[in-house]
Amino acid sequence: MKRARRIVAAATLFGAVVAVPATAQAQAEATGAGSVGAVDITVDGVSAHADPIAPCVVDTTAEGRTDPITVGTRTKYGLGSTTCTRNADGTASVKVTGQRFETSVLQQFGGPVIKARTFGAGCNTTANGSNGYMSLGTVTGITVPQNIPPNHVITIPGATPGAPPMAEVVLNELVVPVPADGSLTTNAMHIKLFPQGGPASGDILVGSASCSPFGL
Repeated sequence: MKRARRIVAAATLFGAVVAVPATAQAQAEATGAGSVGAVDITVDGVSAHADPIAPCVVDTTAEGRTDPITVGTRTKYGLGSTTCTRNADGTASVKVTGQRFETSVLQQFGGPVIKARTFGAGCNTTANGSNGYMSLGTVTGITVPQNIPPNHVITIPGATPGAPPMAEVVLNELVVPVPADGSLTTNAMHIKLFPQGGPASGDILVGSASCSPFGL
């Protein structure tokens, strides 16, 4: 089992191209949403699903909180909270914090148990764009770089030579529409099970925040 020291990483996107007319921009409002995580996986034909956990939405649900939960039998989230705020200047901010994430879905295939003692994600809108950030603390099961670049992919190989990978783990994931419109989604961790096919499939998200200066 490999252990990483506390990791804090940030990624930003400023001044993204806005694909709406100036008149529409003036009418639209910045918004944002966040969740502690989400699960949608199938392992050996058995599905496990959790809609976004403890969700918040700017101007709709200001805060969300969750007690420790287990999704299926092998994926766990500890205490977590989300906050979605309309700021005095009209911009939007989202903050997500959580602790004691753990998934052992890969263990039965010879893979690691992936844990994060703490995690977080957040974003803010600006006049014409958004910026995002994330954090991971005391991660085990995978090797995490000291400074995590955007969309850093860790591939977990198959148990035997030539076998397809068990998973891809994306850290500091930034999802930006094409063409860019100033919005973004930041995921602290995104686990993709057997991306090339195999006995399991689906996605596990850990810490997710989305912001848009002109409405999601």
